[in-house]
Amino acid sequence: MLTNRRPVRIEWGDCDPAGIVFYPRYFMMFDACTTHLLERGTGLKKFQLLQAHKFAGFPMVDIRARFIVPLRFGDDVTIESSITKVGKSSFDVRHAILKGDTLAVEGQEVRAWVGRDPADPAKIKAQPIPPAVAEALRSANA
Repeated sequence: MLTNRRPVRIEWGDCDPAGIVFYPRYFMMFDACTTHLLERGTGLKKFQLLQAHKFAGFPMVDIRARFIVPLRFGDDVTIESSITKVGKSSFDVRHAILKGDTLAVEGQEVRAWVGRDPADPAKIKAQPIPPAVAEALRSANA
């Protein structure tokens, strides 16, 4: 399945008063990495992807993390994100934040592929992932 590696430097604004990464910042990192993963797989920037497939986005519907080693301001890490499952209207992503060879944080997400609800355009509703996108997410060679 599709995988992307992204180098990230932990910034001052990522940290809490104790000097370690404030846990909600990891979820922001995961969100950005999922976008990079889809961009890599499809060859389209998020804005282009939204326009090309006329959908509303891919929001998180489930997310969890396991914090193993604290990260601090100035640490250089690599975030490895991988698609682990592609369903009809959702996909799963695994994130591993590595400091060198050490696993520091592990995260899992479930994302839904959504469009505007025809019954109420103010709401969103799950819709099938387009076949070309699903294939790109399943590809290890993207």
